[in-house]
Amino acid sequence: MYAFRQANWFRRLMRLSGTVPPISWFYARTLHHTDRTVYRLTKGRATFASWVTGLPIVMLTTTGAKSGRRHTLPLVALPDGDRVVIIASNYGQDRNPAWYYNLRANPTATIVFEGVEREVKARELEGEERERHYARGIEIYPGWTQYRRRAAHRQIPVMELTPAG
Repeated sequence: MYAFRQANWFRRLMRLSGTVPPISWFYARTLHHTDRTVYRLTKGRATFASWVTGLPIVMLTTTGAKSGRRHTLPLVALPDGDRVVIIASNYGQDRNPAWYYNLRANPTATIVFEGVEREVKARELEGEERERHYARGIEIYPGWTQYRRRAAHRQIPVMELTPAG
């Protein structure tokens, strides 16, 4: 449904733009702000990234590992039945994203995906299960191939979000 090869030329181009280091650096620092604004203006129907890339986007709300404050940000989602898988690539940056550490400290979170809000429990995937979902992610967003090369000094975490309760 979200496969890279099924996207139109513009959406494929936008997905590939994140593989270019200066552009991914820019996206890492700005895209989540733009996405939150568009999400708010469309009353939760879209983000900027979902418009231009056609990627499935989940709004993830975590509790800060240090601050205890709630943080909401958009992430590319890999739907898997009633579960959602997210990849902590951080655009191939040196460190894992803050939301990953938040989920490690406080695995209960809230997501909004396809207009449905629900509480979830996070679990880090390992081994073959992690590899399988990472490969699935590359099918929709080839940028994760480049991010893995750039972040070769760390293993990019893959997190599964399952309905709580």
